[in-house]
Amino acid sequence: MSAVEAGGEGAGAPSQAIIQVTDLVTHYGDRQILKSVDFSVNRGEIMVVMGGSGSGKSTLLRHLLALEKATSGRIVVDGVDIGSASRKQLTELRKGIGVAFQGGALLSSMSVADNVKLPLRQHTRLNEDTIDIMARLKLELMNLSGCEDLMPAELSGGMLKRTGLARAVVMDPKLLFFDEPSAGLDPVTSVELDDLILKLREAVNITMVVVTHELESAFKIADRITVLFDGEIAKVGTPEEIRACDDERVQNMINRRPRKDPVDANKYLNRLTAGAR
Repeated sequence: MSAVEAGGEGAGAPSQAIIQVTDLVTHYGDRQILKSVDFSVNRGEIMVVMGGSGSGKSTLLRHLLALEKATSGRIVVDGVDIGSASRKQLTELRKGIGVAFQGGALLSSMSVADNVKLPLRQHTRLNEDTIDIMARLKLELMNLSGCEDLMPAELSGGMLKRTGLARAVVMDPKLLFFDEPSAGLDPVTSVELDDLILKLREAVNITMVVVTHELESAFKIADRITVLFDGEIAKVGTPEEIRACDDERVQNMINRRPRKDPVDANKYLNRLTAGAR
């Protein structure tokens, strides 16, 4: 049973949420990126964040990881208010968070096994035998048993993603963030990665936030989907609710229809000739 099913009508309430974002506003210089965003993720669910390029997906993800400071608003992750947390509190919080980067982000000079063991060596006092066992368990879960001694340059795109995922979950985090997990993968490998994500959630009961533009993947793995357009949330709902949404922007996205923005000829000409003498 998913977190949404278990939570019923109250699934979106703060008491169920491991992530709660309230009235989040972000600027890059004079340009506003996020506009009063309210966003929550329930414990144990897979939340997919979708939207076109420049919609604010990656900016929201960086805020959730406390990598950027917002203009205003509040972000609470696993009970920690990121805006007022000390450096020590943020360090402890991040130990319970895994991040699977788009390209795997493996260290090219280290073997698969050493890449996966790195968080354990840096953040725990476990002995090497225990670290070795934990890394092997996660590699087995990712179908990478026997690949421990390979170097990143010897891995396929799918293997790079799975190794990065093994490293992200080696410390058994409560939260796992994915940045475009299917990007650059062929269709078969992409489907296999989707299945792995679902298997992982069942195996270790982890909460996931997945940023993606891959429609087929999103509708397959998501308990709920948040759709962003121009820094604002257009819709939050189950895959079925997103498909039935009557917002034209959402329908254009899921049906792969181009936007038809009206063109004002005078404004277009003025924009082209602005600054001309």
